[in-house]
Amino acid sequence: MSLSGFDDVAAGWGAPIHESSGDLVRDAMVKEKIIREITAAQEDLQVLLERVRSVEKDVEKLGAGNATLQMYIDNLTMQMARRR
Repeated sequence: MSLSGFDDVAAGWGAPIHESSGDLVRDAMVKEKIIREITAAQEDLQVLLERVRSVEKDVEKLGAGNATLQMYIDNLTMQMARRR
């Protein structure tokens, strides 16, 4: 059963619309290949997510370091201003 108007939506996602060929072995192999591709994509996304989290932690550390340095610079500036 096909709903008119929804064929374009599926095609828009890049997934070709396949009718069952009637060959159970071939259909199972196609499904397994798609599952492997999805699993690989999920693993790639997990690696990217871990990298993003790592970079976020680095940014937080650098931000804290910058705040400390700014406080140090401000204190030195005030000390120099008092000496004049």
